Amino acid sequence: MKEYKKIALLACWLVGMAQVHAQFRKYSNEFLNIGAGARGLGMGAAQVASVQDATAGYWNPAGLVQVQQHMQLTAMHADYFAGIGKYDFVALAIPTKSNNRTLGISFLRFAIDDIPNTLFLVEPDGSVNYNNITSFSSADYAFLLSYSQQIKNSSHQKLSIGGNAKIIYRKVGSFASAIGFGIDAALQYQHNDWLAGIVLKDATSTFNAWTFTFTDREKEILYLTQNNIPLKSTENTAPRLVLAGAKKVKLSSTWQLLAEANLNCTFDGKRNTLLRTSLVSVDPNLGVEISRKNSLFFRGGISNFQKALSDADLSNQKTVWIFQPSLGAGFKTGNVAIDYAFTNLANQSSPLYTHIFSLKMDLIKKTK
Repeated sequence: MKEYKKIALLACWLVGMAQVHAQFRKYSNEFLNIGAGARGLGMGAAQVASVQDATAGYWNPAGLVQVQQHMQLTAMHADYFAGIGKYDFVALAIPTKSNNRTLGISFLRFAIDDIPNTLFLVEPDGSVNYNNITSFSSADYAFLLSYSQQIKNSSHQKLSIGGNAKIIYRKVGSFASAIGFGIDAALQYQHNDWLAGIVLKDATSTFNAWTFTFTDREKEILYLTQNNIPLKSTENTAPRLVLAGAKKVKLSSTWQLLAEANLNCTFDGKRNTLLRTSLVSVDPNLGVEISRKNSLFFRGGISNFQKALSDADLSNQKTVWIFQPSLGAGFKTGNVAIDYAFTNLANQSSPLYTHIFSLKMDLIKKTK
């Protein structure tokens, strides 16, 4: 009974913190909502309740404690918008000797290279000089330092808590850069074949401070073209609460089914989501995984429910519900696992589906 009280108290605190900071919400750091690992992306990003590997630092840091005895390394690369953007994720889980605590380090990078800079395309005399076009890159980086601890571990129940300290660095050519900080709080609970998870992202609101650097010539061009010349700016990312539940079902002696549902709750007014009120908007993620002897996996999921105009009859302009499906598969042999996902990384109604591969490896020390 005491464990259930702990869960209820922590859940109430997470919900309360999300509502307290709702007024600070601005759209920022959206690259942190892309996802991590082909397993999770193949399941429609439904991971908070069931994640138990090194990607937990991204999905639910409380699940990191399930990585025990050996360090685990995972990496993923994906092209975004047909190769225009690059997205990379690397994570390392480091269990302690006691096996009831695990540390994690995660690195994310989203970048668009070779962006044309046409600021000096037009000469002072009005002529166009294409030789003046240069290029620059826009890149977002995030470092997650994760901690997880097991509170209860019995034959029927498991309870763990965790958190992230986030360091964010964003750079747009030589013009602008930003640095930000934030924390996440989480828990994960398992009772027999039932699993649950709660994550409060940006628990204290993630703060980004931008600085801008322009040369005198660039400032002159911006002034003549009636563009504002920014000096400094700040933005805050308010909390996002994720509630999750999952169930394991034994299909036979060799096959097992895992089904999970996540509810992404935001508190900044009505959004184009499945459930929306003035207090909270809820966007669900649903995923399934069928596994054979914990070595062969088949996955699927749906996410990003939205209302959109129907293409069937443009004159009628009816609205219909749309969603984004995803598929995935994977296999594990020894201490190595390779996963694949086919999903829409853009998280938009436009079909921008991408093939994604990720590698996971248990770093087992050789015995003498």
